[in-house]
Amino acid sequence: MFAILGGLAAAAFWTVTTLCSSRSSRMIGAVSVLAWVMITGLVVTGPMAAVEGLPKNLDRTIVAWLVLSGVCNVGGLLCAYEALRLGKVGLASPVISTEGAIAAVIAVIAGEALGLPRGVALAVIAIGIVAVAAGSAGEEAPGHHDIRAALFAGAAALSFGLGLYSTGRVSSDVPLVWAVLPPRIIGVVAVAIPLALSKRLRLTRRAAVLVVTSGLCEVGGYFAFAFGARHSIAVTAVLGSQFAVLAAIVAYFLFGEKLGRLRIAGVVLTALGVAALSALQA
Repeated sequence: MFAILGGLAAAAFWTVTTLCSSRSSRMIGAVSVLAWVMITGLVVTGPMAAVEGLPKNLDRTIVAWLVLSGVCNVGGLLCAYEALRLGKVGLASPVISTEGAIAAVIAVIAGEALGLPRGVALAVIAIGIVAVAAGSAGEEAPGHHDIRAALFAGAAALSFGLGLYSTGRVSSDVPLVWAVLPPRIIGVVAVAIPLALSKRLRLTRRAAVLVVTSGLCEVGGYFAFAFGARHSIAVTAVLGSQFAVLAAIVAYFLFGEKLGRLRIAGVVLTALGVAALSALQA
């Protein structure tokens, strides 16, 4: 049950991140958004990690997984923000959301046992997400940057998928904050500092609220994912990828965007899959 709660909480946090970054990346650019998101995240997680202290069981394997999770998270965010800058949220976010399926497949290949009932429930959820994606793409007017946006979104999904699995692998070996910290350190060192030194780090008053919110929710999402992944990487990853479904629902209520029959069917199918999975876990 903890895997389900962690996955759903991660999806909620990442929904807010997606909506905010889709706006801020068009205001100040994808790289600046990434830099400020990483700075915000480090301001939050750095003191927590300092209080926690270095994990006592650090070895080369754990460090390697932490570094891999950090690099993949930063690379995935950069590609995701660029996809959201170039294309429409309805096109980019469903493609990016396949990260969960990618992480789940890696986890199963690596030996995580799901069982047939849970496997079927996860498949139903994945089909629902795909239906929302197909409906989103079909309802959006075509744009000349859509192909590039889709390519960046696909690259983000691959990077995120490997990053989620890497985070899940070490989530039980280190304190949660140390599972979340590496991307913030790598992002600040590799992106934010060079950008600031070259005087290319941009920020506007309107974008500031959005990037800070994105940074806080990005951290919150990874805390939730790392917590849930301690119990099941595959389950948490697939449920966390529902941010595309949640974004469609939020856009319907807040912005009056049409859902359409296919997207409604996808939302219902996803809800049924989550209900079935919750019953099986219970």
